[in-house]
Order: sequence, then structure tokens, then C-alpha cells
Amino acid sequence: MSLHDPEDFVHAFLPSNLLKYPLEELRNLRSVLQDTGSSVNFDKDKFQANLDVQQFKPEEISVKVTGDNTVTIEGKHEEKQDQHGYISRHFIRKYVLPENCDVKNVQSKLSSDGVLSITAPKIDEKKIEHREIPIIRTGQPLRRAEPESVEDLRG
Repeated sequence: MSLHDPEDFVHAFLPSNLLKYPLEELRNLRSVLQDTGSSVNFDKDKFQANLDVQQFKPEEISVKVTGDNTVTIEGKHEEKQDQHGYISRHFIRKYVLPENCDVKNVQSKLSSDGVLSITAPKIDEKKIEHREIPIIRTGQPLRRAEPESVEDLRG
């Protein structure tokens, strides 16, 4: 059920459904009205994305860093029965993190009301160590000397 699909929204108010499944329909309506969907915030300290995944169990959700600066969230549950028949769900959401985010320290947290929060701290420019790299002379050539003639190749 979603606010984006008028049939689903109206479905909860049909007399036949309210009489057959009053508590379930009210729960569905409450979940629709509380649906936060997805939000993305980027402030001076971090990148944060919140994603409503209340239809999925924690073990049905995965969060991975893919590529250089992309976080991929996937949720999938196999076909199961509900009051209307059978349903299966699958989604993939990708967030491209800003370049100044620390991809190595991405965290995910799942709230009790089914909102998954992904956070990535900004890289602290002050903590980046700037240092001089010494040049060490090896005294050895890296490339082999080129033979001057075909005779040199034969040895």
C-alpha cells in the first residue's frame, strides 16, 4: 500500500475490507501515512540517507560499498502470502557519495520502525597527513641496456 497508488490508499476505506480485516487495514493505513520514503542529507560533517525498508526483515537487506564511492542497498524477499494473495518484493537503491566522504567508514543502522540510515563521514582535511617523500637513489638501472646490433643479440 502506498500514497502513490490511489487504489491502495482507497483500498483501506472500502467497507468490505474494513469489516473483514479491520485491524490489518488500520495498520496498513498507519504505515502509509507514516511512510517517509527516502531522504538524503549532506551537511558539514557527513552524508546521510534514510530509506524506509519496513516491509523487509533485517536479514533480507544488504548494504555494500560498490565501486569507488557508491553505496548499494538491496532488499529482497521471496513470494509470500498476504490477505490478497501472494507478493514478493525486491529493490536496489544506489547512492553516489560525494568525493569528500570517507567510504571506508560507511555505517548502516536499522531503526525499530524500519528506517535504514546510511551515514558516511566527511574526510577531515586536517587529519590528512602531508609529508615529504624522500627520493632514494638505487644506483641500478631500471631498464636494460638496448643491444646496439643484431650481433649483440646473438651473444
